[in-house]
Amino acid sequence: MPRFFVTKEAISEDEIAIVGADAHHIARSLRMAEGDGLTVCDGSGLEYDCTLTRIRDEECICKIHSFAKSEREPKIAITLYMAYPKGDKLETVIQKAVELGAGAIVPFESSRCIKRPKAEKADKQTARLQRIADEAAKQCGRAIIPTVSQPVSYKEMLDMASAASLPLLCYESEDGRSIKDELKGKTPDSIAIIVGSEGGFSPDEVGRAKECGIISVSLGNRILRCETAPSYALSAISYEYELG
Repeated sequence: MPRFFVTKEAISEDEIAIVGADAHHIARSLRMAEGDGLTVCDGSGLEYDCTLTRIRDEECICKIHSFAKSEREPKIAITLYMAYPKGDKLETVIQKAVELGAGAIVPFESSRCIKRPKAEKADKQTARLQRIADEAAKQCGRAIIPTVSQPVSYKEMLDMASAASLPLLCYESEDGRSIKDELKGKTPDSIAIIVGSEGGFSPDEVGRAKECGIISVSLGNRILRCETAPSYALSAISYEYELG
């Protein structure tokens, strides 16, 4: 069933108004008809079961039949902090992270980043990456649209990530703790997953993270590509907390 996101202001007692590009998409691309069903989300985790009662290019009106809290959203707030990779890898990382339950993605700059974000292009790049997150959220049935932030510095990332209940830095040279060990038996309210770029993290960066209370963890015996590691870590979280 088609899925759309609206602001809470678009929702009245028994109707929802869908406007702009989404209304045009309903009318022209999907060629939906009055009486067709669709799911509308308000961005807070609620899903509304609706039918279309009026279709116009600029505005479509839906009748609300029922609403409920989505069962597809993780119970734990998960933020992925991803060091800027080269090429279009960040696009893939964002798409898969949204599918696997991340609620926010924060790119950051580390010492071993090969590609570095350009300040003058930050707004345009972030808007494009946010559109990728939007489409991924609709495709996989999320009830919220995860946010993609503008790139931050390594220090800013440490300050943000250390505020999570369980902040984890994925480090290929870690041999004392695994992500399995750190997740097992714990019930955090929030998790931060920190992943490096192609060159990983320097020992100094790992040391600074530990000083902030961030836990260095291994993702197993194999060294994963930077675009693979986030999916591995997020899948481990899903296995531990969502399947049971």
